[in-house]
Amino acid sequence: MAVDKNTTGYWTVQVGVDGWFLPRWQGSDGSYIFAPVPLLDVRKAGTPERFHGPRDGFGFTLLDLGQFRAGPVAAIRLPRKEYKDTKLAGLGDVNTAYEFGIFAEYMWAPWLRTRAEVRQGTGGHHGVVADLFADVVAPVSRQLTLSAGPRVTLATNSATSPYFSITPAQSLASGLPVFDAKGGVRAVGAGAKARYLWTQQIGTHVFVEYERLTGDAKNSPLVALRGSPDQWMFGAGVTYAFDMKAWW
Repeated sequence: MAVDKNTTGYWTVQVGVDGWFLPRWQGSDGSYIFAPVPLLDVRKAGTPERFHGPRDGFGFTLLDLGQFRAGPVAAIRLPRKEYKDTKLAGLGDVNTAYEFGIFAEYMWAPWLRTRAEVRQGTGGHHGVVADLFADVVAPVSRQLTLSAGPRVTLATNSATSPYFSITPAQSLASGLPVFDAKGGVRAVGAGAKARYLWTQQIGTHVFVEYERLTGDAKNSPLVALRGSPDQWMFGAGVTYAFDMKAWW
């Protein structure tokens, strides 16, 4: 008789990695860097794979009510180093920012997911960032799934200023005018993803994300004079899933 993994404490663990090509700094124009991003998901064995959006933070579900999930989430914002781009000359460095908070996700239907993340920063910034996502998820076949939807990012003053303000000292050193960047809606955009399951264990995906900086992020002299409000991000990833019996 086959083992019913749903009733014997078995779980499916999915591990993987994304490779991102993203702007070298927020608001940069045509300068990209590569960054690997780990992926991890744990679910009851026998349940279908959960949708994972390209910009989802690294989260862990503590409350799972089926259509609704919630739990802690974390994200990393890469540092901005002055020496890596002449357009940053005189602005100094911004350290790596680590963001910790909570996420809430609701599946309105098998083909429609919404997700919200609210995270508090430390390190490079000490403000609050909120991301709002919606995705239409369309299975084309048993192997291929396409998805796409809008995104909105909000940020407080303290999460915006380190990246977009120009202090008097920075103005003298860089030649850019003084600017005091305030928070609000920092960006709006959209993303799309294609995922293909080669086997029950192995899957690959490609994705593209676009965001348009808004408000003071867009109006910052750094962006207006040396960068662009249009930000593109591209990437691909691979995942591997396996079942294991819970030790707890």
